[in-house]
Amino acid sequence: MVVVDDHSEDGTGALAREAAERAGAVERVLILQGAALESGWTGKLWALQLGVEHANAQAVDYFWFTDGDIEHAPDTLSRLVGGAERERLDLASLMVQLQAESLPERLLIPAFLYFFLLLYPPRWIADRKSKTAGAAGGCVLLKRTALERIGGLAAIHGEVIEDCAMARAVKHTGGTIWLGLTRKSVSLRSYTTSGEIVDSIARTAFTQLGYSGLLLAGTLVGMFVTYLLPVIFTFSAQPVVWRLGLAAWALMAITYLPTVRFYRMSALWAAALPVAAAFYTYATLLSAVRYWLGRGGQWKGRAQAPAKSSAQ
Repeated sequence: MVVVDDHSEDGTGALAREAAERAGAVERVLILQGAALESGWTGKLWALQLGVEHANAQAVDYFWFTDGDIEHAPDTLSRLVGGAERERLDLASLMVQLQAESLPERLLIPAFLYFFLLLYPPRWIADRKSKTAGAAGGCVLLKRTALERIGGLAAIHGEVIEDCAMARAVKHTGGTIWLGLTRKSVSLRSYTTSGEIVDSIARTAFTQLGYSGLLLAGTLVGMFVTYLLPVIFTFSAQPVVWRLGLAAWALMAITYLPTVRFYRMSALWAAALPVAAAFYTYATLLSAVRYWLGRGGQWKGRAQAPAKSSAQ
């Protein structure tokens, strides 16, 4: 196990050493202090690269990339490797269960999963004929030969959305990828305010749109028409209008209900999807504004989005 302490301010390295000592696994855990960020690399990928460089000395078959704020079930790794061997996967990823305890989390976190799965349907990801490729960076199992085939992490070193870029590179080089959901692995990160969640979304939302003003406009209009306009119509004085608006609102709630149930929340939360959509629309616009101001893709206080002149 390689733990990369990427300039943390919470004593990550010391806590990792204590945990290794308690488990009697000091000789099996290597703790690295993150090196200064190399030019052109995004922070997460640079930290992963440091870990890979040390793990390569062990001639490993798979790399398991996971974040430090995730608590895994004891059999998570064995299930991932077993599935990869059985299905001949080059990359297997799990979307872990995020915290949904506070009011902002209950309102916005299930919606994150909902919108993510709209962008990256697991069936399309697993389909070799589909170009859709996605992964969840908090838990990624990657075959060593697949990493070598794409040219190592250096091939995607400047990517802000590193997990999906990794999946895309593996799939484009003939690899087989898979994304699943789990309740057994849980994120320990909590959000007490909606602003914290909005900031998290804004870090990559405009990157997802390829830094395109045209796609941004289309997305804002699409979000408004799909999720907000039905609510406005519902309060119309015209019977035909409010009935159509209410029907559209009910239909979107029905599509959202499985995600709400995944988080074991009351079905009533499904009706709040338009409110969550309004927050996500705002976060997308905020992401673009920050990019235009030179503060896109924030990571540990660093702007990681490419300069506007080099964006495609």
